[in-house]
Amino acid sequence: MPLKPTRRDLLKLMAAAPAFTMPMAAKAQLGAPKDGNPSFFRFSVGDIRLTILSDGYFTVPSETLGVNADPGAVQDFLASHFLPAHQGYSHTNHLLIETGDAKVLVDVGSGTRVFDTTGRLFESMEAAGIDPYDVTHVVITHAHPDHIWGIRDDFDEPIIPDAEYIIGQREFDYWMQDDLVNQVPEGDQQFVVGAVNSLNADGLEWTMANNDYEITAGVRLVSTPGHTPGHMSVVVESDDKTLIALGDAMTHAYTNFAHPEWYIDRDQDGDLAVSTRRRLLDMAASDRIAILGYHFPFPGVGHVQRVGNAYRFIPALWQFEA
Repeated sequence: MPLKPTRRDLLKLMAAAPAFTMPMAAKAQLGAPKDGNPSFFRFSVGDIRLTILSDGYFTVPSETLGVNADPGAVQDFLASHFLPAHQGYSHTNHLLIETGDAKVLVDVGSGTRVFDTTGRLFESMEAAGIDPYDVTHVVITHAHPDHIWGIRDDFDEPIIPDAEYIIGQREFDYWMQDDLVNQVPEGDQQFVVGAVNSLNADGLEWTMANNDYEITAGVRLVSTPGHTPGHMSVVVESDDKTLIALGDAMTHAYTNFAHPEWYIDRDQDGDLAVSTRRRLLDMAASDRIAILGYHFPFPGVGHVQRVGNAYRFIPALWQFEA
């Protein structure tokens, strides 16, 4: 009589025959959609209406993550989180804040000056039924290409001409200092030229902000330096509920939480970026504050859970209607 294998026998057989298992990469990778995906997401914080608008995406080498850590540890971490070992996928999640008569847009993206896969902000606004020319305030968290280079149209004029443009005083002063382009490494010179051209766009007048600058009731800027010297984040508060739009104070929804001590190659002051990140993570976890990550998987909204001496990003519950 043939023997019938037990469940334990089958498990042993599977463990001894790895050739029958699917390759790790095949398990981890999902295919892209053929017809695109929705590019906006609506929710609220108290009485304030919020919309996440995508400017598109871009890819960067994964080797830019955790540059102060052991490369093997970073690679192992990415693999354990079902992420590609050598290429990261960065979303671009813009926040539109609607409260009272104010419509505040956070960052303007890179337009088509950097990547072929970005420059979709106005397209996302149209899909969401938002007229970009109704925007009353444009806030720039910092002057890196993917946050400010889209500020000019093809005629070198502001894309939203009637809005008030706001940036941190320290951020503006850093990029506009005399002869900065010759004081940075050659690889960073294009960043300086692009920032200066964007900040000097024809007809553009800047409102300078410092820590706790109030844009409108319930919306203010806070200083979060490290990624750049004058980087700022946006705080939205209503009915005892709070959200922080992080800008690039955090750039990765997994490494930044499990390993807040790791920084990326584009953090201008790595140690300060880590200090700022730890402060934000501790505050968000302790006070149960929602966060928005500009480069987190779309729509990038969630919460911070404390896990021992580290943290975890918990995506917010997606709700279809009130």
